[in-house]
Amino acid sequence: MMGKMYGVAASALALLATIGPLSVESFAFTRNSISPLDTTTTSNRLSTTTSTLSMVLDEQMENRLSGIRRSFMTLTERLGDPDVLADSNLLMSIMKDRSKSEGIVTNFDEYMGHKEELEGATELFQEAGDDPEMREMARSEMKELEQKMADLEANLKVLMLPKDPNDDRNVMIEIRAGTGGSEANIFAGDLLDVYRKYITSLGWKVSIIDSSAGDDGGFKNVVLDVKGDMVYSRFKWEAGVHRVQRVPATETQGRVHTSTATVAVMPECDELDIKVDPQDITMSTMRSGGAGGQNVNKVETAVDLLHKPTGIRIKCTQERSQLKNKDLAMKMLMAKLYEIEVVQREADEREKRGAQIGTGGRSEKIRTYNWKDSRCSDHRLGQNFPLAQFLSADIGPIQDAMIARDQEESLRLMTEEQMK
Repeated sequence: MMGKMYGVAASALALLATIGPLSVESFAFTRNSISPLDTTTTSNRLSTTTSTLSMVLDEQMENRLSGIRRSFMTLTERLGDPDVLADSNLLMSIMKDRSKSEGIVTNFDEYMGHKEELEGATELFQEAGDDPEMREMARSEMKELEQKMADLEANLKVLMLPKDPNDDRNVMIEIRAGTGGSEANIFAGDLLDVYRKYITSLGWKVSIIDSSAGDDGGFKNVVLDVKGDMVYSRFKWEAGVHRVQRVPATETQGRVHTSTATVAVMPECDELDIKVDPQDITMSTMRSGGAGGQNVNKVETAVDLLHKPTGIRIKCTQERSQLKNKDLAMKMLMAKLYEIEVVQREADEREKRGAQIGTGGRSEKIRTYNWKDSRCSDHRLGQNFPLAQFLSADIGPIQDAMIARDQEESLRLMTEEQMK
């Protein structure tokens, strides 16, 4: 069993070795998203040499990992450089680069330490001769070390998967009421409340940059700006259609209604990521109206922006100056255009690979929230979660399950490609 497991691991790591020179940025090791796959070993597998282990991390791969470790140590040393400490931007950049490789270095150091211990235990086993007690002690230590190395090897497989280039970006989240009238608006407001609690629990910053209130409560549409650590890596799993089944507060006969809301998660971008031709934009201004004083009601501070090629239309009334609303409208437009590119690119990649994890598109139905059964069903996972867990904003475990599923799929595809 262990030999088979090591063989699969060797196939996955061998493929990585053929890609070419690997940099720290080539690996995925987000702080909250590492979910090592389960590994299993049996007590019947005993190695008398370290040749089996070399199948997992051959000399070439060990050299590459050693190179990453040297880079990590160099970055660590630079943190004590007075010139670096005097430049806050440079210091933050080095700390960010160092954190990216910390997971790999920690697991690799432990792995190499256990490998050395296993060599010692193997030597002891061979030298024990006819001493049954000594042989059994060495045998037990070898089993324990092999299990630890198998677990670390599984971690390294996940850590060395190619990283989603958008994972470390901040996001804009758009929640839009779908079918269901007033109940859909209220449900969109419920989603907003859950997400804001979750974001706050992670220590991230969130602000509403655009909204349209529903007539009976909730929101027809609301856009959040979320800033934090690896925000997209977590929230990209919330994109899609959310469906609710419950008795609305306005229902007099106790009938269950089905309503929907759509969540779009747009990675933050700038002019380097997306090019917008000024000729493709028409913009008009108007008075914002509502609360805010004379400036809002008498001066045309609101902005209505239309992107002609896509038909995307954005109205911004949040800020008290026309210039700020224009900048905000452009930021939202670029995020929407970038999201279109990301979704199309991921769809093409999934079609090419035949992956079935989910498209992440706005039209994909991802969850159903059933009030009667107190159940939250994630259709991508085929798994149910307690409704109270979601409503209390404890959605981390749901996202973790999606991350683990995605990692498993990536490892499977990697192994299949290598064996072709």
